[in-house]
Amino acid sequence: MLKKWFVRIASILFPKRVVNFAYHQLTSPQIRKLRPHELVVLDQAERETFRFQDFDIQLYTWTGGDNRILLIHGWEGQAGNFTDLIQALQQYDYTIYAFDAPSHGFSSKGKTSLFEFAELVGVLIKKFEVIKLVSHSFGGVATTYALFKNPDISIDTYVLFTVPNRFLERINDVAQQVGITENVKNRLIARLETELQSSVAELNVSDFVSQIQVEKALILHDKNDTVIPIERSKKVKEQWKNARFIELTGTGHFRILRTPEALDQAIQFINGA
Repeated sequence: MLKKWFVRIASILFPKRVVNFAYHQLTSPQIRKLRPHELVVLDQAERETFRFQDFDIQLYTWTGGDNRILLIHGWEGQAGNFTDLIQALQQYDYTIYAFDAPSHGFSSKGKTSLFEFAELVGVLIKKFEVIKLVSHSFGGVATTYALFKNPDISIDTYVLFTVPNRFLERINDVAQQVGITENVKNRLIARLETELQSSVAELNVSDFVSQIQVEKALILHDKNDTVIPIERSKKVKEQWKNARFIELTGTGHFRILRTPEALDQAIQFINGA
C-alpha cells in the first residue's frame, strides 16, 4: 500500500520518471527460479544457442519420433515450466521443442517486448517445421500474433493453457499493480505506440484468431485464475470458430501446467482424441 501511495504521488510530481518506471516493468521480465526436477528435465534436452536480433536464445530439443511440437511459455516464464507436459509427451514419442524467450530463462538479457517475442515464435515455427503448438498465458498472445503476421503458416493442433485477450488489459493490470495515475498510463501508452508503431487498442487476441490458419484449438482455463480472469479467454473463444473451451477448477494460473486433469485433456487433444 505504501509503495502504491508513493508511486501515485510521484506520478503527479514526476510523471516522466514514473512513465520510465512503468515502461521498465513492461519490458524487463523478472526471472523466476525453476524447481530442481525442472532443471533435471532441461539438462536432458539437446541445447542450441540461436542468435535472434540482439539476443542469444536458448533452444531445447527432446528428440523422439516424427511428430514434432513446439512449446511457448508465458511472460516471465521459461521452457522449464512445461516439465510435466514434456514428460507426458515423451511417453507418446514426440520430438519436443522449447525455448527461453528474449530476456527470459537462460537466454541473454535486455529490454524486450511483445513484438520481439512474437517474431521469435514465428521464426521458430518455421525453423522446426512444426504443425502442433502449446502455449501458456502471454505465450498465447505472442503465438496468435505471430500466426496473424505469418499467414503462410498453417497449424494442425494448438493448445492454450490460459490466454489473455487485449494487450491494453495487460497495461491496465500493470498500472493497477504499480499504482500509477491515468495521466501517466496514457503517457505510457503513447510511448509504447510511438516505439512499436502500432495502436495498443488493436492488439487483441480475439481479433487475431479469426484470421489465423489453425485447424483446431483447445483453450484450458481455471475459473478462479487470479492472474488472467477467465472472461478474457472466453472472449477469445467467442471469435474462434475452430476452438474448444474447457473450464477447470483448482489449478490456478501457474499450477495448471502441473495439474494431471489439465495435462490429460491437453494430451488427448494433441493426440486427436
